[in-house]
Amino acid sequence: MTTADSQVATLERRIPGRGMTLAGPALVGLLAAAHAASDVPYAAVSALLPTIQARFGLTEAMLSLIVATFLFGASVTQPLFGALADRVGARMVGAAGVLANAFLLSLVGVAPTVWLVFGLVLSGGLASAALHPAFTGLARRSAGTRASLAVSVFSAAGTLGVALGPVLVLAIMSSAGLGGTPLLMLPGLVLGLAAWLLVPDQPSRSREHRAFIDLQLVAGPVGGLTLATVLLFVPVVAFGAAIGIWLVAEQGVARDAPLIGWTLSAFSLAAAAGGIVAGALAPRVSARLAVGGSLVAALVPLYALFLVEVGSAAWFAAVMLAGALLNAPMPIMVVTAQNLVPRSMAAASGMLHGLAHGVAGILYIGVGALQGVLGIGAALALTFALPGVAALVAVVVLTRIARSPTQPTAECTCRVCRCTMPVSCACVA
Repeated sequence: MTTADSQVATLERRIPGRGMTLAGPALVGLLAAAHAASDVPYAAVSALLPTIQARFGLTEAMLSLIVATFLFGASVTQPLFGALADRVGARMVGAAGVLANAFLLSLVGVAPTVWLVFGLVLSGGLASAALHPAFTGLARRSAGTRASLAVSVFSAAGTLGVALGPVLVLAIMSSAGLGGTPLLMLPGLVLGLAAWLLVPDQPSRSREHRAFIDLQLVAGPVGGLTLATVLLFVPVVAFGAAIGIWLVAEQGVARDAPLIGWTLSAFSLAAAAGGIVAGALAPRVSARLAVGGSLVAALVPLYALFLVEVGSAAWFAAVMLAGALLNAPMPIMVVTAQNLVPRSMAAASGMLHGLAHGVAGILYIGVGALQGVLGIGAALALTFALPGVAALVAVVVLTRIARSPTQPTAECTCRVCRCTMPVSCACVA
């Protein structure tokens, strides 16, 4: 074990009043498991929407309002919870988020009134917004020089939870009825408690008085990376929301065809794999080449979807390649943003993951309007060009960072957490 590794282990395992806590890969594993367990009830809400609509006789407009309330709480507020985690401690904010998210969202299916449904999806969404940036920052801090891999593993675990959520809730409903859906909270409660007990506190030296929100998150290069991420997420949101509609309306696929579900699952799982591969290769490849190259390359499989036979092996190859290439830049851009504002790592994570996704969801309203004017296929074709624009924005920002005199270098490494940073690390400030 190197001297730096020894310092990390000492810092994270010998904390007065807490006993033994986890560090390194074990800590990343716990955070990833908690992320997956939290995203199971989060994803189950979507599968419950038809049941909720039938129970309360809701109109499409009311149902969309529930979805908008849920997404607002879970996405747009992430930078605020990230800033809170940077200030009071990521363990406290993240573990509380896991516990509250699991408890509240697992009760949506048995809520007796529609207004309680609104309250649960809003409060549960806020809990989800709290855990994501807090634990992303912790995963990054715990990994030393393998930060991109740790962030990608953490993100991939959430994707796995999203994929399992609808399957599990429907399996429970088929065997135990709607009243059994609160069982979904159990993994989240167990792992949330484990995170509370085993995740190390941040060193108290990182909690000096400072502004609640770092202006670099908006006005600096982190804001530019967030813009690139928004442009990246719009086609991702469009794929998830409209590819099934396009298959039904313009390709003659049945509404209940398994092809639709397999297409969405293949895209999501490939995205998780793409993030992990990119995170593992990040130390060996230029960030500009990795981010710009993967986004430009994603244009090929995206447009191939309009040319190959639907449901064929070529179709699923294009779907999976598109998902992998679109998600590959995320761990690299997140870690770059965290390095730029080392005292606001969780807030930076919230900017690129939560806020960017929420804004992309709002922009998708415009895509929906285009679908009504141009047709679903034509609107998707226009939307699929956005990764090219995102690549341009990201490469410009990353080039400016590389040319900046405060760019992190191999010689500017924190002796405690081993991160590279442009200013003094929060660990030793």
